[in-house]
Amino acid sequence: MNYLKLIRYQNLLMLALMQLIFRYGFLKLQNIPLALNHWQFGLLVLATVSIAAGGYIINNILDVQTDSENKPESVVVGKSISETKAYNWYIGFTVLGVAVGFYLSNVIDKPNFASIFIIIAATLYFYATSLKQSLLIGNFIVALLLSFSVIIIGIFDLFPITKEENRPLMSLLFGILLDYAIFAFILNCIREIVKDLQDMEGDSNQGMNTLPIAFGKVKTTKLVFVLSLIPILLIANYINTNLFASGLFFATLYGLVFILAPLLYFSIKLWSASTSGDFHHLSTILKWILFFGILSIVVINLNIRYNA
Repeated sequence: MNYLKLIRYQNLLMLALMQLIFRYGFLKLQNIPLALNHWQFGLLVLATVSIAAGGYIINNILDVQTDSENKPESVVVGKSISETKAYNWYIGFTVLGVAVGFYLSNVIDKPNFASIFIIIAATLYFYATSLKQSLLIGNFIVALLLSFSVIIIGIFDLFPITKEENRPLMSLLFGILLDYAIFAFILNCIREIVKDLQDMEGDSNQGMNTLPIAFGKVKTTKLVFVLSLIPILLIANYINTNLFASGLFFATLYGLVFILAPLLYFSIKLWSASTSGDFHHLSTILKWILFFGILSIVVINLNIRYNA
């Protein structure tokens, strides 16, 4: 169980589930050939999860003092797992992810794509060692890397088989993946700031320069409230113009109940949030919104098929 805490297995399971949903709940329903077969796509998920696990491990190693103040119950490095063992696990997961990525890049005859996995692994290392302490940069990097785990599906499954005759369809499908990646990026940017609000006291004691420390808790909370209006407006417009207007009433209801309503709840609760517990609750709400947002691609596709 301690090793599962070290790699933050809940986040890794969600990451793997997200990629499986986009592959089998979206791309596979389009009746088009894909570049990777089932087990090769499984390797892509393994590579992504392995590099992410390495990122969580190095982050846990370097965040022992901060986590000891913010969430002491989650600290395992130096207690149940030695720092040396943690570093060995970090190296093992990272090497595995990059090696599998190198193999897959050669499978699709795009060996240069192996650099994607190297860049991601290096970015996670630099995030943990230095970028995390920089104002907003760390928040953007975490959100960007998560959203890229959606885009990488299109890079490995669609791009290698894109030809002149199927380019319009492939561009459309890749564009949909990009829309969801942007959605994930916005939500995770907001969530990372909310987590900074939750961990403000411990981060301040460790000399970190997060947004709440730089501008204060009250101002940052109001800023996040304003930022939360962006996904609300985007989702409301998408539901109205793409789902309701197309007669996809089940998908419309799903979007209203499981995505838009929780976003409104998040914004309302955020306005009066002040304690670490409040921000932890709001961070959890955003995680569920992200999950149901990703799952919506399956709901929309099934609703289209049922209507047809």
